[in-house]
Amino acid sequence: MISFHSLEDRIVKRRFHAPPYRQTTKKPLQASAAEQERNPRARSAKLRVAIVLPQTEEA
Repeated sequence: MISFHSLEDRIVKRRFHAPPYRQTTKKPLQASAAEQERNPRARSAKLRVAIVLPQTEEA
């Protein structure tokens, strides 16, 4: 999920720590210096990656 503001990022980070998600990256991925040079708006973008775990069925 991509967030552009710190408040959005906080919501995403908290959501990914709760079930049924497993976060695959510890820290968010951010644009490289070269990308920021070409696209200044990419400066604030943060990409967080998580896997949705399958729901377990209780009998």
